[in-house]
Amino acid sequence: MSSRSNHARLVALEKQMNEAAAAFDFERAAALRDEMARLRGEGEAIVGQAPPGQIGLGSNAPLRQPPKGWVKPKKPPSLTKNHKGRGER
Repeated sequence: MSSRSNHARLVALEKQMNEAAAAFDFERAAALRDEMARLRGEGEAIVGQAPPGQIGLGSNAPLRQPPKGWVKPKKPPSLTKNHKGRGER
């Protein structure tokens, strides 16, 4: 898609988004906003959709990355630490 047709598509989508928001159809407006972000290449902000060409080889599932700054939580302590198994009474 050329940049000129891409720009025309973005302008049309923005107009439709504004019309949907004015008509209080916020779900449609949000879907149009997401489509505009995808066309601009801002797909990282959309959870679950990889930008074109970013899908792993041999798979049609997008590669998912945790948000920036996210750290894995610590593993909670075992609740069965002092528990005896069956037959160990």
